[in-house]
Amino acid sequence: MLTEERKAYILKELAQRHTIKTSDLVLETQTSESTIRRDLKELEQDGQLKRVHGGASTLFHLNTELSMSEKSDLYLVEKKAIARSAAQLIEPNDVIYLDAGSTTYEMLPFILRTDIRIVTNSIVHAHYLAQHQIPAIMIGGRLKLSTQAIIGSESIKQLGQYHFSKAFMGMNGVHHQYGFTTPDEEEATVKATAMRQSSQCFILADHSKFEALSFSKVANLEEAKIITDVLPEKWHTLYQDTTVTEVTL
Repeated sequence: MLTEERKAYILKELAQRHTIKTSDLVLETQTSESTIRRDLKELEQDGQLKRVHGGASTLFHLNTELSMSEKSDLYLVEKKAIARSAAQLIEPNDVIYLDAGSTTYEMLPFILRTDIRIVTNSIVHAHYLAQHQIPAIMIGGRLKLSTQAIIGSESIKQLGQYHFSKAFMGMNGVHHQYGFTTPDEEEATVKATAMRQSSQCFILADHSKFEALSFSKVANLEEAKIITDVLPEKWHTLYQDTTVTEVTL
């Protein structure tokens, strides 16, 4: 196998596995260990991977945030299935926190009931509930235009006065090493506060959110349960200590 063919193979396999061992590459390419090490060094110098002990891993690129309207049509079937499953966890007399986001929005048709109390930081969610004559508490603070979420110090102060039975959270990134993340540091603080004030926390995340990384950390993986459409098999080992529920589409 020529040098450029080997490098192309390494990058292709790395894109699928996210980490790869030098010993595996030696066997798969029928090449010496010293040659593979040289390939990895050159690829790292080119900014295409990161060398780690015994192999290499992908570089992390922080994802950017889409607006609420841009996100609403992405993975819609998956989001509806996740939302339906999440709504089934709600019991009479629950006080729930419903985070801003396109997946939590899909929960709304399934929770049009008056035997629970709903608190949200989303003006979109609050408007939907008002249209259907469902009372809710709207968190005060500063409006973030792109996500239609209320954030800021006033939001955090108000959330600190409440306690929730369950919190249903949206998240931009779910990463086996860095936990739950979102692009905006103020929104991350609001999310983290709501989670701390909740007896149970559920992250609603379709498969595209796994191994994605954003700027601001919200919480560690062990601080919540994840509801998703499917966890790709290649990542099962990474999340073996995390509670992940896969729903039926």
